Amino acid sequence: MCSIIGFEGDGISLEAFTEGFDKTLSRGPDMSRVIETGAGRLGFHRLAIMDTHVSGMQPFELNGNAVVCNGEIYGFRTLKSALSPEYEFVGDSDCEILLPLYEKCGCNMFSLLDAEFALIIYDAKKNSFIAARDPIGIRPLYYGKSAQGEMLFASEAKNLVGLCDEIKPFPPGHYWADGEFIEYKSLSRRRAYVTDDLETVCRHIREKLVAGVEKRLDADVPVGFLLSGGLDSSLVCAIAAKQLRKAIRTFAIGMSGDAIDLKYAKQAAEYIGSDHTEVIIDESDVLANLEDVIATLGTYDITTIRASMGMYLVCKYIHENTDVRVILTGEISDELFGYKYTDFAPSSEEFQLEAEKRIREIHMYDVLRADRSISVHSLEARVPFGDLDFAQYVMRIPPEMKMNSYGKGKYLLRHAFEGDWLPENLLWREKAAFSDAVGHSLADCIKAYAEEKYSDEELAEKCAQYSFAAPFTKESLLYREIFEKYYPGQAQMVKAFWMPNSSWPGCNVTDPSARVLANYGASGK
Repeated sequence: MCSIIGFEGDGISLEAFTEGFDKTLSRGPDMSRVIETGAGRLGFHRLAIMDTHVSGMQPFELNGNAVVCNGEIYGFRTLKSALSPEYEFVGDSDCEILLPLYEKCGCNMFSLLDAEFALIIYDAKKNSFIAARDPIGIRPLYYGKSAQGEMLFASEAKNLVGLCDEIKPFPPGHYWADGEFIEYKSLSRRRAYVTDDLETVCRHIREKLVAGVEKRLDADVPVGFLLSGGLDSSLVCAIAAKQLRKAIRTFAIGMSGDAIDLKYAKQAAEYIGSDHTEVIIDESDVLANLEDVIATLGTYDITTIRASMGMYLVCKYIHENTDVRVILTGEISDELFGYKYTDFAPSSEEFQLEAEKRIREIHMYDVLRADRSISVHSLEARVPFGDLDFAQYVMRIPPEMKMNSYGKGKYLLRHAFEGDWLPENLLWREKAAFSDAVGHSLADCIKAYAEEKYSDEELAEKCAQYSFAAPFTKESLLYREIFEKYYPGQAQMVKAFWMPNSSWPGCNVTDPSARVLANYGASGK
């Protein structure tokens, strides 16, 4: 990961600008640079992943233009080759192609990129900034206005606290230019469904996911893998092991007393022959790191915070004990193929609408969790299930095929990888939510702590103070109060609490954990 910032104006002092920017120094600890442009300032904190030499340092500049980008541009060598007759490249950074591409294509370039990115371009001719973000929002970007009405963009909300009255997430799949947001690509907009039969669909799923993993193995630094023992991360690891034909490094985390998935992660690791590490935590670790996790995330959402704890602590271990700099994860599969609660979808149309909603909002939840939990420890997250070609195809599979009409959730994904990818019992085991799988005691100990912290009277009194996304349990009140300490008055950065669709039968629940659903069954056992 890296951290970027841009300020189109001159009403904020360099000292205040730098103080805000340095709040995310852990995203890019290798090198930092701030430049003045005709329109304002651009800043870059670098985590060196591609071209680790000084030639890969940003901002890149060309013919008066400049760019800062936190991203990975897949297939950049092909683009570079096409641009080389007209442009002289000085290094091997994937992001060095951006300014030549902008000169050739303007803002049309964004729809051409196979990438996960957030960037800010200074256009010297217009003397103004252009900002853009990838279609899923895998790379973070926020914006706001100074007291003088000048635009600011930054990788994280914490960069803008104190500089803007209102901080908002930059909409995925959009670019900002000439004072307005313009959508260039949407994964949630309905397109014609594919007409492929079941076996063809599954073949495409397999081939496109394999390609998505393969392109994310390209790095000039060591790569590692989070292996929870669930289907999604296990598949990513299995594919990578086949592609690399060597032992990959996998990491799993669990609570000392009741880690559900550690045994499955170990089985997967043994099957694919990985160099596997288990990280064991206990309740004291959870409570000691809770405030840091919420400050890192910039959210009060219950599910996101619970699920981030394990990821935050396993990445902390990786940073402190290994030379791994890139981490592949299994996020975004659930949004595409379904959660436990989507078994209750009353119709195929409702299932599809829910998938579209989840993809549209995922940048505020699971994608945010992965980015912050990993980047705060100076690591880069890569998400193969978020590969654009893969995700676009899966969103076009008829929902009737993706619904649980086979007696098993995510049937298409499982069937696609039948064979020698994973042991049969892992390929077909029921899903457990990540925070639950790390150990039911993870959430239980936080609930117990919140129960002791607030009386019932305090709960009612304090919850009534909030007009937006009001807390509704002692646990959610604990999270909100810590959030407000670091992000005062910014609750609307998050759309709402991540919860099952309460309008569906069986889904009107008061806790986001799949444990409360009637169909949880053998999940997590």
